[in-house]
Amino acid sequence: MINNTAIGEAVKLPSSIGEVWAPMEGWSYSHHAHITFFKGRFFAAWSNGRVNEDDLGQRVMLAESADGLQWEKHRPIVTPELLGDPTRVLTAAGFHTHEGRLYLYYGSYNYEQESLQDANTRPKGDTRHKNTDLGYLSTKDGDSWTPPQSLGLAVIANHGPQPTSSGRLIISGNISFPYTDDPCGASGYRMTGIYGDAFGENPPVDDSESIHHVTAHNGWDARLICEGSFYQTDDGVLHMLLRSNSGRLWVTESRNNGETWSSPTPTNYTDDGSKFHLGRLPDGRFYCVSNAKVKGGRCPLDLYLSQNGEDFNRHYVLRDEPYEIRFEGMYKGGIYGYPHSLIHNGYLYVIYSKRKEAVEVTRVELRML
Repeated sequence: MINNTAIGEAVKLPSSIGEVWAPMEGWSYSHHAHITFFKGRFFAAWSNGRVNEDDLGQRVMLAESADGLQWEKHRPIVTPELLGDPTRVLTAAGFHTHEGRLYLYYGSYNYEQESLQDANTRPKGDTRHKNTDLGYLSTKDGDSWTPPQSLGLAVIANHGPQPTSSGRLIISGNISFPYTDDPCGASGYRMTGIYGDAFGENPPVDDSESIHHVTAHNGWDARLICEGSFYQTDDGVLHMLLRSNSGRLWVTESRNNGETWSSPTPTNYTDDGSKFHLGRLPDGRFYCVSNAKVKGGRCPLDLYLSQNGEDFNRHYVLRDEPYEIRFEGMYKGGIYGYPHSLIHNGYLYVIYSKRKEAVEVTRVELRML
């Protein structure tokens, strides 16, 4: 069974820190950060809201860096106004590169008007969503971007498209994992996942409201099932780990390259109820960046390594310093939130939010692992 029973004591890794974004009055919410490298530059994208998590008018920000630590050219790359509706809620959903083009993905939805607390404030809880959609825009140079386009998927993606060993791209959603054999990742997606018959005759919807419905409908013994990230072992099996808010990650597996997935079950990998990111080092070891300390307030930010894809038994601490929230807002808990990682030129880069308002990158030399 997949676990993170560590051998020996955790080691805090020497690292470098780069500030991507500092919160400011009027734009004090930031979360869902992603990082990539494209044509000699690092790019970071994240969700950016005025005050509250996932409130009306939330946009997607973009910044660039030469070294992954010093960031510049901060600008909104996708806004509700650009989509023609200032009340939409946008979520950064990752990157993908193919043949000299960078693709940036974003999720979006509205709240039903009558559910709002006032004209500009979201309802309490994850309720009354409509018009859920996944879109993208792309660039050849990082400066000029195409207009936003819909993929026609009712999905708020957790991570951008990730290739399997065959080259098939899979989007890690919550309860859906759309896949395509189009290498650019901009068309041909087929919906699949673990939702079963939860939507009856209606098309599946994958967002922070529908996950509660799907979890209850399927009778899973968890508070919710969502926010997947996957890795593929050498036997070809895809292992999609899932947040559960029950103190440990769950897993669903695919043995046919992502076309169907098993019913999810608990693992013995501890988790504090947060998004996480999985990957593979150049030497073949698997890794997971997460908040593994149960009831730790999303602190520390951990790195676990595994030789076999089952026993994540080498434990490192990336970050454990305190951080005081600067601006109050709805649902702004947890210190080190929603990490995403990138391996480039001998380093591991991990981007994350701090108290859902600041965005930061930690850089670690791979030779230290």
